[in-house]
Amino acid sequence: MTDHSRVVVVTGAGAGAGRAIAERFGKSGWRVALVARSETRLDDARRSIEAAGGQALAAAVDVADSKALFAARDRVLDAWGGIDAWVNAAMTTVVSPVSEMTCEEYRRVTDVTYLGCVHGTLAALEPMRAANKGAIVQVGSALAYRAIPLQSAYRASKFAIRGFTDSLRTELLHQGSSITLTMLQMPAMNTPQFDWARNKLDHQYQPVGEVFDPDVAAEATWRAVRDGPRELWVGGSAVQAIAGQMIAPGLLDRYIAKAGWDGQVTSLPNPHGPDNLYQPVAGHQAVRGRFGAKAKPEALILDPAKLRVAIGATTAFAAAAFLALHRARRQRPTLRRRAIHGA
Repeated sequence: MTDHSRVVVVTGAGAGAGRAIAERFGKSGWRVALVARSETRLDDARRSIEAAGGQALAAAVDVADSKALFAARDRVLDAWGGIDAWVNAAMTTVVSPVSEMTCEEYRRVTDVTYLGCVHGTLAALEPMRAANKGAIVQVGSALAYRAIPLQSAYRASKFAIRGFTDSLRTELLHQGSSITLTMLQMPAMNTPQFDWARNKLDHQYQPVGEVFDPDVAAEATWRAVRDGPRELWVGGSAVQAIAGQMIAPGLLDRYIAKAGWDGQVTSLPNPHGPDNLYQPVAGHQAVRGRFGAKAKPEALILDPAKLRVAIGATTAFAAAAFLALHRARRQRPTLRRRAIHGA
């Protein structure tokens, strides 16, 4: 895949996981179109990719603005002629109990995190349909299956992305399209979002459970574009959250009611500084946040389709073994009687 003619568009590319993803593709020889709101951080990301020998194009766009995003898409097509992959990584969140949220805050998180993903997907589909090829990757979350307290707007957006993506995937299959569509169900990442998010609590907030370096998101995205799986579950904590929701959602509700709340709240006072809900926070912050000391550099990246095949094969083997044992036990008395009569 080290091909300098291949083009990827990454939204949310100014910092955090989005920038790590963009740099991963840039270092592998792809032309990278960077989409985010902050011109300062976009310029930083562009220069980082170019310093590594790659090519980059920056577009300062709010993904909630569909017309602006489509215009950025057209700039990419004019410059490079096509789009091979599109990664939707832009997001924003509000940390707050539901009772303290406003309708405007719900609308804004939805516009960026969910509709921004929809806008990006629609922008990518047009040229990809014409070429009948391409890969679209939605950077999701394990919490698209299992929501937690204090981030209802963001978690609802991730649930919505999963529903939208599943619906679109069935349409692409119905149409016989060669476009691949993958959703990454990610664990907590060490990104600057924990300092940028609008936080209505009295204390700073932090990721729950295991924390991973953003390069993990970059590697998962690379595999998604390369292999085109339906989903990838990233990190053991993500797998546990999804499996737990499938097996015992009520029990998990009770556990998360406490652990999911308390685990996000630190003892450090919240300075209530500027947030990025409506405008980007100023500065040159890049890929990583303040949890580097406990961020894991690697993670399990699991294709659940392969897991289901393995579970199915194991179940079938166990069932066959059980039936064979059952038949053997039924035959033993008959064989014993024959032996007695024969004697």
